Amino acid sequence: MQAREIVIEQPGGPEVLKLRRREIGPPARGEVLLRQTAIGVNYIDIQHRSGRYPLASYPAPLGFEAAGVVEQLGEGTSGFSVGDRVVYASPPVGAYADLRCLEASRLVAIPDGISDALAATVFNKGITAHYLTHTTWEVAPGQTILVHAASGGVGSLLCQWARHLGATVIGAVGSAEKATRAADLGCHHTIVTTQEDFAARVQEITGGRGVPVVYDSVGRDTIEGSLRCLSPRGLLVSFGTASGANPPFDLFRLNQMGSLYVTSPAYVTHVAGEQLAMRASAVFAAVMSGVLRAEPGRFYPLEAAGQAHRDLAARATIGASLLQP
Repeated sequence: MQAREIVIEQPGGPEVLKLRRREIGPPARGEVLLRQTAIGVNYIDIQHRSGRYPLASYPAPLGFEAAGVVEQLGEGTSGFSVGDRVVYASPPVGAYADLRCLEASRLVAIPDGISDALAATVFNKGITAHYLTHTTWEVAPGQTILVHAASGGVGSLLCQWARHLGATVIGAVGSAEKATRAADLGCHHTIVTTQEDFAARVQEITGGRGVPVVYDSVGRDTIEGSLRCLSPRGLLVSFGTASGANPPFDLFRLNQMGSLYVTSPAYVTHVAGEQLAMRASAVFAAVMSGVLRAEPGRFYPLEAAGQAHRDLAARATIGASLLQP
């Protein structure tokens, strides 16, 4: 059986993404063979492709998240049956493919009423939004928070969940179109960062008090302003670097700016052990109850993975991007 997959020979720009065919054997013990139907495109894929997060060896596949249908079971595999619809967001990389063998322990069943495309849209990003709002910082009624990239895949879910938890949500975005989407998804205030000083606007909205937490997935272009948005003892949550790596800075500045805190939470830390099932259940329940509204932003054929990366890096997308084998 042949699989179609995207690989890179060496790190580089989107042009290094190449489609190839390879023989794929039956699933090993404890594995399943998946026919993948929807593949999530995430910023971590760009970091792997560019070499910022180097992969173990090359040529290397890419991709972290996908949904699909169980085609075969390896010996001793339990918990799933042929025909089950499942989703995952987990190493090892290799999700950019139409067929793939993967350990069954990494899979989560997709509930009835949620399509494969919706599952691939919300799984990784919804779990991220869950731990950011429930673990990294416990969002509570009466708080005012700032969320960068508020119309994006994670940002849009984070804003909706924070509003549901009772917070006043300020959403920072890069265009008027994205501001409209962010407001529709629950932001009480929107800031177009290309048109105004977002830190000054946050201080205006909060009456000079600042916010206790800033969720920043943009990185280099926003980190300084994000620190200026915080109230004393506030927390900067840096969970992405869409504009480039955060520059080094003197830790003593956190002391001078009001005893601030900075953290960089990792996905894998928050899905270890029983946390995966707990957070996945919370995400699917939130979607099915209407707490979270999500829909795929744009579909690309598998061979157009390079263009998907270009659009995501340029912040030209609204919502989640998916590859369809």
